[in-house]
Amino acid sequence: MNEKIGNFLKELITFAAVAVVIVLPIRIFIAQPFIVSGESMFPTFESGQYLIVDQLSYRMGEPVRGDVVVFRYPQDPSKFFIKRIIALPNEKIRIEGKNVIITMTDGTEITLDEPYITLEKENNISETLNDDEYFVMGDNRLASLDSRVWGPLKKDMITGRAWLRLLPVDKIDFLPGEFNKL
Repeated sequence: MNEKIGNFLKELITFAAVAVVIVLPIRIFIAQPFIVSGESMFPTFESGQYLIVDQLSYRMGEPVRGDVVVFRYPQDPSKFFIKRIIALPNEKIRIEGKNVIITMTDGTEITLDEPYITLEKENNISETLNDDEYFVMGDNRLASLDSRVWGPLKKDMITGRAWLRLLPVDKIDFLPGEFNKL
């Protein structure tokens, strides 16, 4: 009987060690879970939805306009926020009423078409971003604490992009919140 218990414990320890060796690097370097809290991204995301955040893409490439990103809140890095990238490094963003106007690095000016917005707050903002800064806003502009309040987001604060919505099951989605017309 003692030999069976010893073999069981040995197999259990081996299984646990292999699981740690495989799961831990994935969790640290590739993907991590995120639970949406609050209404700042409604209707795109609702409080309590469970996401997998892709941490690898931005190590190989740059965030693009329209990406939904999870990042450390600049005023308290122990907290994580989720918002949409609106303006990219070295661009100028102007918000005039409900219109979001971007002056891109080549001087081209675009007004964003944001059909995912249902409730808006009128603002008047003008901000020019530096090399490593992004302007992020929540889709629910009335309930979002974002770059309009605390300023541009530094790239090193970005954890990754929303890659997979797992819960609720009826809303499972790959690259949730992606909008190709930005």
